[in-house]
Amino acid sequence: MPFSRRLFLAAPMALWAQPASAAPAPAPLFRDPIFDGASDPVVIWNRQEKNWWLLYTQRRANVDGPGVAWVHGCDIGVGRSLDDGHSWQYLGVLPGLEFERGRNTFWAPEIVWHEGVYHMYVSYVPGVPRDWSGPRRMLHYRSADLWQWKFHGPLTLSSERVIDACVERIGPARWRMWYKDEANHSHTYAADSTDLARWTVAGEVLGGAGHEGPNVFRWRDSWWMITDHWDGLGVFRSPDALAWTRQPRNILREPGKRPEDGVKGGHADILVQGDDAWIFYFTHPGRVPGAPQATIRDVEPYATRRTSIQVARLELEGAEIVCRRDEPFPFRLRPGLDNWERV
Repeated sequence: MPFSRRLFLAAPMALWAQPASAAPAPAPLFRDPIFDGASDPVVIWNRQEKNWWLLYTQRRANVDGPGVAWVHGCDIGVGRSLDDGHSWQYLGVLPGLEFERGRNTFWAPEIVWHEGVYHMYVSYVPGVPRDWSGPRRMLHYRSADLWQWKFHGPLTLSSERVIDACVERIGPARWRMWYKDEANHSHTYAADSTDLARWTVAGEVLGGAGHEGPNVFRWRDSWWMITDHWDGLGVFRSPDALAWTRQPRNILREPGKRPEDGVKGGHADILVQGDDAWIFYFTHPGRVPGAPQATIRDVEPYATRRTSIQVARLELEGAEIVCRRDEPFPFRLRPGLDNWERV
């Protein structure tokens, strides 16, 4: 059987039937109560507390400043759910991530559980730039409880401008990391590891137009990759997690009708539980479709900076993934072992 963090292998499939009492998914699912800029979500089961955690980039949407300074100076925010994902309590930000002087930028956490340890790979930008310049590195941390993290250093990848890690185990002793390389046309690159610490660059995986936020998961006997093209999310399919074929249509491209969901979806995380695949993504609810976007010289208003996190259900129609976010669906994150536990 293929290895994947997205498969719950430790319980009988009969347990995966969605209970009739599951309520519809709330919309929005979460808003950051401090800076109102929650983005780049990842959802994981906390084995110590026995509840679900949501970690995300805490953009500073309600803080005015020059250019895109509000997208920098970010911490990693944390939400916790005690009711199977329907409501989320803000816990604050992950402490102790800083390893050098000054105020710096943390983006897009990826969390891996393996042999009793959580591994986090987080994008890092020194300082608080007002534009999109400067180096980007991938940092590696380890934790026993999802809260206290120990820094294990930067990774050496394909350039000094890499962000948005996604990690999957694609073989018994083979982990693969996919990430965006901004120095190489903003294409998706990959690196491989046997121990989650030392990584060897495998090269370009997806080319074409620039994109970001690759997220890989195994579902319905195939590997899938979702990428953010700033025009909805591209969907790719693979038999082996190595060679990818893109489906014709992006998902979450057309604006939805739920509260805070009337725009394209961005940078997603997917959690598979049996036959269900939940997609967690963020929106900019104030960015009216067709309206001109602010330039680097503008101070973008709070109304278009703020974000919301949403959840929807993926469906498989023939060989394509679809996402009907406007249709009500029963939603419940099943408690217990999460997508990194394997037999």
